[in-house]
Amino acid sequence: MRCFSPLLLLAAAGCATTAAPPPVTLAGESFGPSASRDVRTLVLILHGDGDGVVPAEFNAAARAIADAIPGARAVALLRPGYADAAGNVSPGTRGGTDGDSYTADRVAAVADAVAGWRARYPQARTILVGQSGGAAMAATLMGVRPGLVDGVVLAGCPCMLPEWRKYRAKQGATGFGTTVNSFDPLQTVGGIAPSTRVTLLVGAEDKETPLRFSRGYAEALALRGIATDYRVLPGRGHDLLRDGDLIDAVRRMAAAPPATPQRSAMVTP
Repeated sequence: MRCFSPLLLLAAAGCATTAAPPPVTLAGESFGPSASRDVRTLVLILHGDGDGVVPAEFNAAARAIADAIPGARAVALLRPGYADAAGNVSPGTRGGTDGDSYTADRVAAVADAVAGWRARYPQARTILVGQSGGAAMAATLMGVRPGLVDGVVLAGCPCMLPEWRKYRAKQGATGFGTTVNSFDPLQTVGGIAPSTRVTLLVGAEDKETPLRFSRGYAEALALRGIATDYRVLPGRGHDLLRDGDLIDAVRRMAAAPPATPQRSAMVTP
């Protein structure tokens, strides 16, 4: 287990703020009620790393969440530089697929977009959902922008970035042996607001982001006293965005009372 230096964390958070470009408006499709009085839960979904165009299933996943949770507005938020099958395009420069997409400027752009959506629905509980690289982005965001979201659901997260990149390099994946400028989500745990709820989901058969990269992060959350729900899903692989267990995790988080800091939290298999 690593030690977390508050001074280093604050320095990292400061870098995220000072290095960020002016706020940008990220694109994406949204589903569910639109009137502020009707939205009780705001769910923003972040896709994984890719070649620039996210598949149509991404928007379908957001629609499924909105349909499953009464009073939920679900946003399939496009990370900087990405486009979707509906023709939406987010401004900014897209990162690669080698684990170097979670840089200060990209995290700040996503955080600004989340803040903009939250301002539209100030009475709603805000939940951030991330799949794969989107999970790494979501995990980092709640560490460097504490209190921006009320809960986070991470699916197939490469949440221990250096260790995961070494693993991918050993698999022969291109570009994973180089130095990166991205945040390591594990190193931002100390900045997370104590009232934040976190759920981590990982497929037992996930060969791209095996469960150890989620479990180590879950243990760090528990040590900080963050309300953490860590689940290994039998028979499942890497892509969980449309999985029923992910929708159930968002539903539970939307229905749960606000979290209170835990004096002692535990992570179970």
